[in-house]
This record gives sequence, structure tokens and C-alpha cells, in this order.
Amino acid sequence: MDRARLTPLLAAERTEHRARNPGSWEQFSRATHLFTGVPMTWMTNWAGGFPLALAGARGARVTDVDGHEYVDFALGDTGAMAGHSPLPVVDAIRHRVETLGGITAMLPSEDAEWVADELTDRFGVSQWSFALSATDANRWALRLARLATGRPKILVFSYCYHGSVDETFVVTASDGSTLSRPGNVAPAIDPSLTTVAVEFNDLDAVARALSTGEIAAVLTEPALTNIGIVLPDEGFHLGLRSLCDETGTLLMIDETHTFSAGPGGATRAWGLSPDIVTIGKAIAGGIPIGAFGLSDSLGRSILAMVEDDQADIVDVGGVGGTLAGNPLSMAAARATLSRVLTPEAFDRMIALAERLTGQVETAITSHQLPWSVARVGARSEYRFASPAPRTGTESAQSEDGELNEFLHLFLSNRAGADHPVPQHGADLPGHHSSRRGPARSAVRRGPRPPGGVISGPDSPPAGQPN
Repeated sequence: MDRARLTPLLAAERTEHRARNPGSWEQFSRATHLFTGVPMTWMTNWAGGFPLALAGARGARVTDVDGHEYVDFALGDTGAMAGHSPLPVVDAIRHRVETLGGITAMLPSEDAEWVADELTDRFGVSQWSFALSATDANRWALRLARLATGRPKILVFSYCYHGSVDETFVVTASDGSTLSRPGNVAPAIDPSLTTVAVEFNDLDAVARALSTGEIAAVLTEPALTNIGIVLPDEGFHLGLRSLCDETGTLLMIDETHTFSAGPGGATRAWGLSPDIVTIGKAIAGGIPIGAFGLSDSLGRSILAMVEDDQADIVDVGGVGGTLAGNPLSMAAARATLSRVLTPEAFDRMIALAERLTGQVETAITSHQLPWSVARVGARSEYRFASPAPRTGTESAQSEDGELNEFLHLFLSNRAGADHPVPQHGADLPGHHSSRRGPARSAVRRGPRPPGGVISGPDSPPAGQPN
């Protein structure tokens, strides 16, 4: 990489970002009562130094306050994988709020059992409970895993991401020990007291950790997704399941990002057999939700312990929340799963992502770039490394913040230009369009994945505008 050339190019793109987005800059500048100038601190981590301000979004398109329209390759970091404001979800929300009434009431609605039954069909575990985020779903499920096994620790993979769960902000040191992840905000205790971190795809390290008998659960995504996509080696998941069975360890699969693999996520697409499944974001079309599912045998075991007064799951024992499972989230989830993220929609989404991945691979090869691209169903991401990273640590080491920021500013600064826009994506997500014109780069400037796309259900067919 010629840094002498990249540095002035990046400076020019930052200047253009400021010049072409005066409304977004003005909104950011006057937000003096918002901590860091945005409603949630992650939103500051944006190429160009300040985020675009949202005016509206529909389907695969986002419009900012300066009137620029973008094809969205970010989709709310997966939360809007169903597209922005899909009509079936809008109709269900209006029916719940305007016709039936009851946004939250601490009472179950009919939709809840329908959603739980649908998730059972899709993911294979049969006992479901709901939260408002995948973070909470993971947090609560980990408590139940420790209860069921009587063991104090969990195992995760270096540079994993499972929301803001304290136990998961860890990495593997060069000597194999577990360290708090760089930037981890004021952990209450040394995370190595609660967690063992090993490298993804390293079954030998997993075996050593599980042999101690202190690991309650292995928590993993089917593929790492928040440090670029790191795919599992052939046989990795089969080996992981076998090691858990041999040591009485629970296997917990987080499908929040890998739901892109198909209607039942990678769990169904890859034939996985978890004891616990967690998921969130996309299953309610953008309305806050999270969920965890337990196998039937695990659910019965936990209930027996509860009935024996070993834990409190109905009041202040650390599982549950006032707004969790509310009628609004349940109505949105039922509409999303029944009418938006259907098997037919996934077929189309995955075909689009497969096409895009092939185009990116062709571009990488033709320009002899030392990059790679990986795909999980409807999600595709590139990394500045070749061959593709096999571990989270390798993927983290491939990050190039300046190059990443330049690519994304180059795209967003040309939204609406009458020429082809390179098909680089964002942190996670988007709809692919082959038309000439608007494109959006939403990837942030930090060590998040430099490129990714999720094709959504209302993405345009190949060769046609949306």
C-alpha cells in the first residue's frame, strides 16, 4: 500500500464528506445534550468524522437530511435485514397499537406462541423465551447454562462478538492465555476469571479448555462475523459438538448475524445441533427483540432446579426484564417471520449475495489484490488479507483503518453520480443493486469488518433498479 498516495486521497474525501453533507454536520454539531453528539456512542464511529443524519428509509434505500439517496449496504447493522419499514411489519404494528391496543402490559399475547413455534421449526430447539436484544438473550442464557451445569466459566473464541456481554470481551494472548479485549470499558473483574478464550478453528485448544471440567458452555457464532467473516474449517462444528458431548459442556450458538445463512440460520443450513440458540435484531423487522431457545431436555432440567428452589427465574434472579416479550415486539416478529423473511425471500437474497461475491472475487483477482472475500448465505464481506483469515486474531491483524475509511468515503461521496459505483459494502449488510447510481458505505472507521453485504428481501433483481 502506497501510504504517500493514500494519505492525501483520504484527506480529500474527508473534506468532500464535510462539504456535501452540511445538514448532517449541522445536526451533529448542535447535539450538545447528546453524549458524544449521537443517541448511542457507536454512531460516532463513522467514516469522515461524523455520521450522516437520517431523514427516512424504505426498503433498500436511505435518504439523509441533505437529500442524498443511498442504496443501503448497512441496514442498521443487521437489525433491518428485512429491509427498512417492510409493509407487513408496519401493518402488524399499526394493528397492535391502533386497533387492539397494548404496546406493553407484562401479559403474554397470542403472537408469542406463534413466534416460538416458528423458531422451533427453524432452529430445532423447542423452549423459547424473549428479550429486547441479543445481548440480553445471551446474558440470560449464560446464567441458565451455569445453573444447569453447576460450572463457573464459559468458552468463547478470540475476537468473537455476542453483544455487550461482559464475559465475552476477551481475546487470546500469544501464549494462549485469556486477556481482556483492548478497549473493554472498565470490566468489574478480570474476564479470565469467568471466561476462557481460544482461537476459532482450534479444536485442540477447545479440548484442553473443556478437559478442566469448569466450562459450562461454549458460546460461538457458526462463523465469526464481527471481525470480518471467518468461516469454520471443514469438520470444525462436528468436532465442537463431539467435544461438548464428551465433557458434559453445553453448546450455545448465537445466530444473530448468521441468520443470513437461511430461514433457520446456519443451524439448519449447516446441520448444527446446539443445546441453546440465541438470536436478535432481524427477526422483528427492526423492532427491538432478542430470543433464546433451549433444547427440550435442557429446559426440563432447568425447570426442575427452579422447582427445587435453586434459582428464581420469575422475579429478581437475573433472568428477564419488564419490556421483554411485549406485544409490539411479538406482533412485529410474527409479521417478519411469516411474510418477510420467508424461505422464498432467502432464496433470492442468497442468490444476489452469491452473485456479488463472485463479482468482488473477480475484481480482487483481476487487480491482483492481496484481499479475500467470504460469504455466509446472504452476507458477504471482504478482508485485506489473502488467504482468508482462519481465526479472529488473523482477521484483526488484517485491518487497515485508513484504507477502509477511504473506500467507504469514496462510495458515499459519489452517491447519485452518473457512473458505476464499486460494490463495496458495509459493516454488515445491505441490498445489492446492479444499477448505476446511488450506493451507501456504512462501514465504520474502527476495527469492525471493512466490507459486508446482506442482500435483503426487497433488493432489486439482477440488472434492474429498485
